[in-house]
Amino acid sequence: MTTLDASLKAHSRNGSSRSADRSDSASIGSSAIAQLRPRALRCKLCGAGFAAAPTAVCEECLGPLEAVDPDPSTLPTRAEISRRPHSIWRYKEWLPFDGEATLSLDTGFTPLVDAPGIARRLGVARCWIKNDSVSHPSLSFKDRVVATAINAAHSFGLDTVGCASTGNLANSVAAQAARAGMESWIFIPDSLERGKIAATQIFAPHLVRVRGNYDDVNRLCSMVADQFGWGIVNVNLRAYYGEGSKTIAFEIAEQLGWVLPTAVVAPMAGGSLISKLQRGFREFTEAGLVAGAPPRLYGAQASGCSPIVQMVHDGRDDVRPVVPNTIARSIAIGNPADGRFARAAITQTGGWAAAVSDSELIEGIKILAADTGIFTETAGGATVASALALSREGRFSPDDEVVLCITGNGLKTLEPIVETLDESPVIDAKLREVRALVNAA
Repeated sequence: MTTLDASLKAHSRNGSSRSADRSDSASIGSSAIAQLRPRALRCKLCGAGFAAAPTAVCEECLGPLEAVDPDPSTLPTRAEISRRPHSIWRYKEWLPFDGEATLSLDTGFTPLVDAPGIARRLGVARCWIKNDSVSHPSLSFKDRVVATAINAAHSFGLDTVGCASTGNLANSVAAQAARAGMESWIFIPDSLERGKIAATQIFAPHLVRVRGNYDDVNRLCSMVADQFGWGIVNVNLRAYYGEGSKTIAFEIAEQLGWVLPTAVVAPMAGGSLISKLQRGFREFTEAGLVAGAPPRLYGAQASGCSPIVQMVHDGRDDVRPVVPNTIARSIAIGNPADGRFARAAITQTGGWAAAVSDSELIEGIKILAADTGIFTETAGGATVASALALSREGRFSPDDEVVLCITGNGLKTLEPIVETLDESPVIDAKLREVRALVNAA
């Protein structure tokens, strides 16, 4: 028996000692289960229906499950939405629950920042940055999906959650589990950036580094979910977890005055985000809340791990796995679970996809910082650099209104940037030395 196996079995026998010791866990136990009811599920491929449960795979065809659509008669108006708190739960009718959430009520509604400098670079009429680098509580868009997943876990009576992660998800699960009084088990590739490891460890989860890449970690977590019955947010809770991404689309629509942009560029890892953006824009359109056609969706990846971009360029539905080789570890998923759905979202909306080199995405990070004051991680650099590449290809028109989705904070991944920055001058505390620098500048 390995050290990990022994530790897991001991934890399974002993139960969740940490959550039992926390005073806040009692207040969110039975009351949360009574107040919030996860919706039933259906298969995205064959349409088979299933009762609400911590499961994500169809028993009929092995396709992925998703929550059923909301009752149209329950949907709110713009005025009703505007009176609600600024979080993802202002759109609660479109999230996969009935009743009131009790956990992570302050996540979401991040800024939409006007970026005229980026617009000029892209040659478009307007550009905005959807800035999830300041998301609460862990500075990435993963806070949205964890907020829905952790509420699902509590509703199912689970006291332990976990994930397979390339970094941002690990941060968010550990943070949100800590404040909910839940036990967490976090599994990451052993080569992950030190900053993201520290930003997970600080919340005192059970953090496990796995030899291999993300796909190896994900396979392990599928077995862990089956063996221990925990809520692994991106495995057996995936049907509820993924719905949180739709709120980016909802917020963009509301923040633009209920008028849709013409194009949105987003990074792709597993592919879920861009497919959920499509669904979010479609749901608001069907509800009659927005003006304008659904935006064209554009996907961004690093060229060292771009299986979805290749699907789009080759016009095929099957994922051909690759071995990641890029500094953009947060989007380095070689076998994306939602690759076919991401490709469908891109092609159905008339969009496209681009992959950029590591040096290009580093330049994208610098451009975004210099033009907007927003410091993003490597995934955001890939988004900016891919948007510029798409512009050079003529994918945007001069009257386009474009949103770039920035999904994580640059303070988490300083390593790729530090060595590329110029060394600052060191001077004595004398005015003449400052004057010399000013004249030279």
